[in-house]
Amino acid sequence: MHKFANPAKFNRLADRMLPWMIILGIAAFTAGVYYALFNSPVDYQQGNSVRMMYVHVPSAWASMSVYGFMAAASFVALVWRHPLALIAAKAAAPIGAVFTALALFTGSLWGKPMWGTYWEWDGRMTSVLVLLFLYIGYMALWQAFEDDEKAGRATSILALVGVVNLPIIKFSVEWWNTLHQPASVFRLDGPTIAGEMLVPLFILGIAYQLYFGVVLLWRMKFEINKRKIDVMRQMAMSSENGA
Repeated sequence: MHKFANPAKFNRLADRMLPWMIILGIAAFTAGVYYALFNSPVDYQQGNSVRMMYVHVPSAWASMSVYGFMAAASFVALVWRHPLALIAAKAAAPIGAVFTALALFTGSLWGKPMWGTYWEWDGRMTSVLVLLFLYIGYMALWQAFEDDEKAGRATSILALVGVVNLPIIKFSVEWWNTLHQPASVFRLDGPTIAGEMLVPLFILGIAYQLYFGVVLLWRMKFEINKRKIDVMRQMAMSSENGA
């Protein structure tokens, strides 16, 4: 990965990847929405409200996978001091926060007709809310330091400490009494939901991940160019002061 530490090489790679990721993302999203709306059966208990699953579940998956990516990038930054790892983690945080907020919002809308309440302080909902706070705290910590090196070190430590929340989210339905049903997709004995529902769920899950990849690369390219401009501005100011 060190060969991509050069910003110019990274930008060239990103420019080659972005068009394909955009095309695949649009195709996956279009196919997923079509199957979810027209090829997925109505649930015998939930009726058409079950279709909220196709927004809620992929956003919940993405909220956790993005945090895992952010923590991995932070680990690389701390241990190997990869110059783009911090940029990747910083760029991922707002995207993950949006996915988490979307999971909480759609979960509340889905929960009202099923549970009779928009919110309940059960293990799953509370731990996902904690995940949102971790994202917000990470972004706020970046703004609290003027020195990027100190900010990077502090935020990387926070990201790694917050990883402990991911297994809590995953296993909360098994550890505590909760309104959420046990895992129905990722099970050792196989999924328990109908294949007609599983197909659009996986397609939209892929679409969300491709969306994350596209926005991540855009944000990383923006941050690299911003830092390049800042360095050039500082050099120009130094030369003016020296003159």
